Amino acid sequence: MVLHQPKNGYCYNSDTLFLYDFITNFSIKKNVLEVGGGCGVLGLLVARDFKINLTVIEIQKIMAEFILKNAKYNEIEVELINDNFLNYEFDKRFDYVISNPPFYPSNKKSDNEIKQIARYDENLPMKEFFEKVNSVLIEKGEFIFCYEASRFDDIVKMLPKPLKIIDVKFVYPKKGKFANLVMIRAKRHAKSMVKFHTPIFNFDCDEFSKEAKEVYEKANTKSVKE
Repeated sequence: MVLHQPKNGYCYNSDTLFLYDFITNFSIKKNVLEVGGGCGVLGLLVARDFKINLTVIEIQKIMAEFILKNAKYNEIEVELINDNFLNYEFDKRFDYVISNPPFYPSNKKSDNEIKQIARYDENLPMKEFFEKVNSVLIEKGEFIFCYEASRFDDIVKMLPKPLKIIDVKFVYPKKGKFANLVMIRAKRHAKSMVKFHTPIFNFDCDEFSKEAKEVYEKANTKSVKE
């Protein structure tokens, strides 16, 4: 999949590709909403591999334009909403919400406005984000997302009922390091116990690990910066 991205803006990274791979463990279908699409990589990959009705909401106009360009280039249908997720009034509910949201603490700043909006949690606060997701899901809807691993306890506390965590997978930079990413699947009114998946290590010494290479090959993306 060829993905056009801004030269001086936020570009997708391994977090999104690992989240895509995590999502493929589940039978995702019907109406899917991606929150914070960036250039569209996550939603377009899922729509490439699954039969879904994809909607993407992206607050930045420049990134919304890239989503449309990438969808057209890769011949994937998408309904695009260029608006603020927290304020937007949806006319339907979704079976799934997927997202790699801005989650870096706001005490870290970027002089680049595109990167600032895409990366930092002040632009999509966790509590408000989770509550809005809960409100746009159908009764048995699912929320699949990633976040900074050190915020796992906050995620557990902030996730509103009836959403319940049912799948968790941690990502580590390499063995001997702390996890830096957690991927979570939550479901409304779920009764099943939590499954902790085998973690993934991005690097093995100074090279990508075998598992990471498999994810990158599976995604099969090519970035074009312009």
